[in-house]
Parts: sequence; C-alpha cells; structure tokens
Amino acid sequence: MRLTVYSDFSLRLLMYAALRPGELVTIQQVADAYGISRNHLMKVAFELGRHGFLETVRGRGGGLRLARPPHQIGLGEVVRKTEDDFNLVECFADANSGCVLTSRCRLKGALSRALSAYLAVLDEYTLADLTKNRAELAGLLPA
Repeated sequence: MRLTVYSDFSLRLLMYAALRPGELVTIQQVADAYGISRNHLMKVAFELGRHGFLETVRGRGGGLRLARPPHQIGLGEVVRKTEDDFNLVECFADANSGCVLTSRCRLKGALSRALSAYLAVLDEYTLADLTKNRAELAGLLPA
C-alpha cells in the first residue's frame, strides 16, 4: 500500500501543527519547513478543516491549529479521509472488470484482508503518538 502525496502532506501538516500547541501556524511556514508546495498545502488545509482536523483563523495574524487534541486524531481516520481510492487492483473498483480471473480469483480477498490489516494498524496510532518526541522533531523544523 502506498499513500498519495495528498495524505503525506496531510499527515505532515497535522504533525507540524501538533508540534506547536496553542500557536497558529501558516501554510507558508509549513511549506517552507518541509520544502513542499504552498498551493498543494492550501488544498490539503482546506480539506483537513472540512473534516474537522484543523481549525482556520482568517485575517491578519490568522493561521491554522488543530481542531482537536492530538490524542483524538487517529491516523487511520486521517488516511481514510485523505485517500480517494483504496482500489488496490482493478476488480476492487468494478465487479465487471476486464480481468478474466475475477470469477474464481482469490487475490481480491487476500488484498482486501491486507488493506483491512493496514488500516487497523494505523487505527492503533494517534497524532500524539507521532509527536511524542516533540523536542527532537521541532529541532528539525524551522519555526
């Protein structure tokens, strides 16, 4: 399983915000800290706000902050909201796929179980777990 860049940016943005409790962070700060696209982060921040992970404060001196405490933001929940497609193979998306093995194939069941296990492991972790070593991580990111 491979996460999209969108999910990667989402997780990194949430981690950045979690490392600065009580502070407002800007898209530009996060983009500069990670060396990633400001435009992509704007889209990510909007969606994270829509899903209740981030709170936005508009206007001069505005920015972003976590909408919930880090221990209430599960990684599995974030990934489920930010990944648009869990169709690991063609037959996941369409029962009438072009694969000639679909009617007797066991691959779909095996991959389905693997995907469930993958998400179950992510469900065991929260944003707080990712940022327990706050001092070490904050030292790696410019303010």
